[in-house]
Amino acid sequence: MTFVFTPEAPVAVPVAGRDAQFAVRRVYCVGRNYAAHAREMGFDPDREPPFFFCKPGDAVVPVAYGETLELIYPSQTQNYHYEAELVAVIGKGGADIEVEQALDHVWGYAVGVDMTRRDLQMKMREMGRPWEIGKAFDRSAPMGPIHPASAVGHIQNAGLWLTVNGETKQKSDVSHLIWSVAETVAYLSKFFRLEPGDVIFTGTPEGVGAVKAGDLMKIGIEHLGELAVRIV
Repeated sequence: MTFVFTPEAPVAVPVAGRDAQFAVRRVYCVGRNYAAHAREMGFDPDREPPFFFCKPGDAVVPVAYGETLELIYPSQTQNYHYEAELVAVIGKGGADIEVEQALDHVWGYAVGVDMTRRDLQMKMREMGRPWEIGKAFDRSAPMGPIHPASAVGHIQNAGLWLTVNGETKQKSDVSHLIWSVAETVAYLSKFFRLEPGDVIFTGTPEGVGAVKAGDLMKIGIEHLGELAVRIV
């Protein structure tokens, strides 16, 4: 097969403790999946069906443990927000997956940050337009090494935190997800056939806020470690 131009290699995220890489296919994100965050964004947190938005696969930026990722403050925004999240990755494809079998499709878990141009997202929301320019921009999904579920189990109770310059901004537990990982996978699979390499950002708790150039974020989840990201 001849290509007009050489296609880019897939984005690959390291697997913790192994000499292996996880190739990213698609990135799905769950909106408002913690009740307190729904409230701070001005919404009723009743358990309505989850909704999703997407980021391109190359929005993922791998972050190694013990290193500090330098993340350039993006253009066209004056309100650049962090959202710390548990990330679940798919290792077995399927559609119309039952909740009882959903975790069989989850290969592992990682720490992630859904970076958001909040002013652009809100402007699009007010106009009834898609969020892409606020959510799906370049390097908007930093993500740590993936921990296989075979090593850490399925993450259902684990503290989650984010600090900025040493000050705690987000502090919660993944047990507070409105829709669990299993429920999210099952529901999402009704609309998209999930395939190995798919990545699901499962939502963020309350405490989201803005960062500026020079700020150092540390994002962690129990059993999955802590990442360091500096805004430059």
